Amino acid sequence: MAYRVLATILLSAGLLIAGGTAIGLAVEPAGPVPALQFGPKQIVEHGTKTVSGPSLQVDESGAIHVAWIEEEKEVRSLFYLKADAETKTLSSPIRVNGLEEQVAAVHQSPSLALGRNGEVYLTWSAPHPQANGKPFTSLLRLSRSSDGGRTFVPSVAVNDDSVVTNHSFDTVTVGRDGAVHVAWIDAREGKKDPATFTARSSDGGRTVEKNVRVDDNTCVCCRTALAEAPDGTLYLAWRKILEGGVRETVVARSKDGGQTFSSPVIVGNDRWVFPGCPHRPASIGVDKQGRLYVVWYTEGADETPAIYLAVSDDGGLTFSPKRALNSSKGTFPDHPQMAVDAGGRLIVVWEEQSPVRREVVMSYSSDRGRTFSRPQKLNDKKGQNPTVAMNNKGLVALAWVEQALTDRKTVLQTVRLHQDQKVSDARP
Repeated sequence: MAYRVLATILLSAGLLIAGGTAIGLAVEPAGPVPALQFGPKQIVEHGTKTVSGPSLQVDESGAIHVAWIEEEKEVRSLFYLKADAETKTLSSPIRVNGLEEQVAAVHQSPSLALGRNGEVYLTWSAPHPQANGKPFTSLLRLSRSSDGGRTFVPSVAVNDDSVVTNHSFDTVTVGRDGAVHVAWIDAREGKKDPATFTARSSDGGRTVEKNVRVDDNTCVCCRTALAEAPDGTLYLAWRKILEGGVRETVVARSKDGGQTFSSPVIVGNDRWVFPGCPHRPASIGVDKQGRLYVVWYTEGADETPAIYLAVSDDGGLTFSPKRALNSSKGTFPDHPQMAVDAGGRLIVVWEEQSPVRREVVMSYSSDRGRTFSRPQKLNDKKGQNPTVAMNNKGLVALAWVEQALTDRKTVLQTVRLHQDQKVSDARP
């Protein structure tokens, strides 16, 4: 695989229904927000047209960790690199999966998480060796690096069953105790609609413990999401199918390190009836005061595409009334992703599509989701698959894919947040 890595400096069980208690979300227009200092855009040119969306994390030192999947001549590979926000340099991409560890598909990005001592964890779906032509079959794999992403060891299996079926749409996170938690959608039970499963590793990703079935009737391709609160509560979000084909974003919580989970709670009560999987996951985060934030896409009972935010201050038992974040007229908002820091600052990024353009936009809140800045465009060419991460020092990393005629490139954009300055909406 030929690469050119460029750095371009630019200025710039039962189902609990939430009670709907209001928790501090205002509907007034966003007021002044802290200054946003846009850093360089760094470009990874892939040299191929078939590329997954990126996954990324930012550590407290300011290093940005990025992973993605490429396909060339029906060979799919998982790549990782590290970017330095200060020196504006990118490392050379590393191929994570060995020749005997293939990647199943590029329709979803790998999942990426960081440990407290420089560990890097990646999960992805691999082809099932006994598929024999059966479609939508895969095994879930976990790989780790203990040297800050310089090398990766051979992967281990996450799912503990031998059923020739699909195990995918995974997410990975690392708890404060160092435990590695993985959630995914699993069809091992053979039902029309699959189930949501989790598992954890208590030895740094060397082995994976017994799989935990959380809930059934899961929307087949709306990816799971995980986040841990300061008190160790583990939250899991996914899209659930209810009676009549209603599809709702739900959240369950674990108070015992992922060994058991509560019944799921409906977040937005959208009442969206859809005869298929929308392929649009939720995004969640928790601040140091324990507020849980959920961002998701729905079309609701009136079939109007929108991106919403809701919060919970009681451990996910109830959620605030949902609030729409998109405001552009005549566009289709899509694929939201969110990052939350300890102080309750939020960055939300999503796509806005029209018949002639496809933009990546960002909105920011400095007051725990009460008000948001006006969405602002980030991309130069047609952009898709945005994602975002943030550390507790105010460094934000955003990434998305831009389309060229014959290939794709991943764009990395850094933003620094400052709470001591007040300005109106800024643009890179």
